[in-house]
This record gives sequence, structure tokens and C-alpha cells, in this order.
Amino acid sequence: MTDTPLPQLRTAQRVVVKIGSALIVDPEQAAPRQAWLDSVAQDIADLRAQGTEVVVVSSGAIALARHQLGLTTRRVLRLEEKQAAASVGQIRLAQAWTDALSRYSLTAAQLLLTPDDTEHRDRYLNARASLNTLLALGCVPIINENDAIATTEIRFGDNDRLAARVAEMINADQLVLLSDIDGLYTADPRNNPDARHLPVVAELTDSIEAMGGAPPPGYSSGGMRTKLMAARIATQSGCAMAITQGQPLHPLTRLCDGGRCTWFLPATDARSARKSWIAGSLTPAGQAVIDDGAVRALTMGSSLLPAGVTTVTGDFDRGDLIAVMDQHGNRIACGLTAYAADDARRIAGRQSDEIEGLLGWQGADELIHRDDLVLLTRVEPAAP
Repeated sequence: MTDTPLPQLRTAQRVVVKIGSALIVDPEQAAPRQAWLDSVAQDIADLRAQGTEVVVVSSGAIALARHQLGLTTRRVLRLEEKQAAASVGQIRLAQAWTDALSRYSLTAAQLLLTPDDTEHRDRYLNARASLNTLLALGCVPIINENDAIATTEIRFGDNDRLAARVAEMINADQLVLLSDIDGLYTADPRNNPDARHLPVVAELTDSIEAMGGAPPPGYSSGGMRTKLMAARIATQSGCAMAITQGQPLHPLTRLCDGGRCTWFLPATDARSARKSWIAGSLTPAGQAVIDDGAVRALTMGSSLLPAGVTTVTGDFDRGDLIAVMDQHGNRIACGLTAYAADDARRIAGRQSDEIEGLLGWQGADELIHRDDLVLLTRVEPAAP
């Protein structure tokens, strides 16, 4: 146990909720569990009403299409059969979420992701921008792995880790895995009557990770092992994670009301570790010289806007690391730029609302967002 206060879902600002196939699909009807989906939609509406943004990572596409396509004779499908089933099932899954959320005046938005979208910098930035924009517009993004085009070699293979990558991408403060079990046990409670429930995991040690077992039978490709992998991804990015029982109606409300679960606490140095990587692990590909007003704004925690930039040098792409210099040649910060070098030079010194007219397309308001920027603890003189 730990003296650290446990996370509270009701106080979260941004939450990712992962839902597996076994919760979404009624195996006898080969159809969505509509009453359950409606209850989750109401839970999401309640969270939204209190100011919490919600992203859903939803399985179920392949399971929804198996019966429709006659792919029920074998438990394990061939890759091309999975791709075909995903193509058909995604439509049904998206419609089910659209219907459920619309009852509470919420708009569903579908995103299909692959590992490349979360690990290659340009795609990562594009996916993050899309998700942030959808959330700002009041939508509820519904995400799944793009199984229709994914290959066996290049795929997550489970939505637990995809959900953790999404939580990391959008700086979510909590990730909730709705499961067929109410948390992590010291052993499999179905086989061991002495298995003990763990309400909180402060650190993912080797002994904790050894508690993960093999994936359960059925349509799911997950299991406790992949949930612990997801916990490592999430907690190292500063996101708390909960595993809780998802079968009953209103599972998120139950969690809000203190329902039984296991909370994995975020690593205390997660944010600083990421900032250290930005500050010291990459060689800057260019420089942005900024005026004194921009320097003051950065020290107060603001993003770097184009208006405060006087000069841009170097040859870099969007997402590359660049140094930020003051007017005296001192390196005061570094960060990941939202614009390639030529575009950065064109918008330097201009207001953010001028970007679209200058470039012909509307990009980010910031040259470097504060989440992607590190102020140096000491001022570094410019290299001779």
C-alpha cells in the first residue's frame, strides 16, 4: 500500500477508456450489447458534464462481423479474414457508438490507428492534433487499431497497449481498462482461492509483472499480461491507470463511486524524464531566435508563438528538435517544432491568425507547444 492519495475519476481532466470485444458484443446475438453501450454513453455524458474529456478505445469490429461473414468455425482467423471482418465490422461498431452517444447529444468520431501512427513522429503529431481538435470541438473519439490494413508483423495485436499509447499521446491523466476482472490479483483468482486483490500498485516491479498470465480464451487477444504492458506505458508517461470490472451497467459511474479496481500510480518523475529527453538526447536541427517579450512569456509557462520569433535558421522538418535563442545569443530552451524550417521562416514575427493566409493552410497556433518545450536550467551561450 501507499500513502499517496488514489486517483479519482471524477476529478480527471482527460480520460482514455478501453473497452474489449467481450464487453461490446453479445456472442449469442452477434450484435452490440446496446443496453450496456447506452449505459456507458450516459456515463461518458456525465463525465463530460463535469468537464472531463473522454476518448474511447473500442474493440469489437471483428467480433461483430464474424457471424455475418460466416467466419465462426475457427477460433483463430487468418490475417486476410481478420482484415475482411474488420472492414465490415468497423461500420457496425461505429454506428453502434454513434447511436448510443447521440442519445445524450454527443458526437462520435472514428479514428483508426496503427503502431506507425503512434511511433513515427509526423504521424504521431498529426494523430495528436486530430484528437485534440476533436476534443476541443466536443466530440468523443472512438479509436481502434486499423486491422483492415495492419499486417501481422506491424500491429499492436491488442487494444490495451493501443489505449496506453493514445493516453501517452494526448497527455491523458487517467486510463481506464474495462475488463472481465476487477483488477490485479497476486495469482489467477479463477484457479487459486488464495489469490489476493491488489487495490493499488505504486510501482511496476518484476514481481508485479510476473503476475500477468496468458490471454483468456474467446475473441479477446488481451489478458492481464497486456494490461500490465499497458500500465508500464501509461505510468511512465505520467498517466494513472485503473483496471476494473466492465460487465455491469454504468461501469464508469461505478468506478467514480468507489467501485473495486486496481489503480496503477504514475511514475513520479515521468514528466521530467520526457523533458530530459527533449533537452539533452537530440542534436538541435535548427534555431529560433526570439525577442525579450517571448522570453518572458516562456518563463511564465507559455508556448512559443510565431509572433515572438525574429529569426529562424537551419534545415528541419516538423517534429524536429530546435534550439530557442534569446537576442544575446544565449540558448534558453529547446523543443519540438510544429513547422518545418521554410514554413517557420515564413510565419516568424507574424500573428497566429495570419498563418493560414501565409501558408495556405491552417496549422498549429504555436511554433513550439509548451508540452514540447523545455526551458534550460541555466542559460547556455551560443556556440562560436
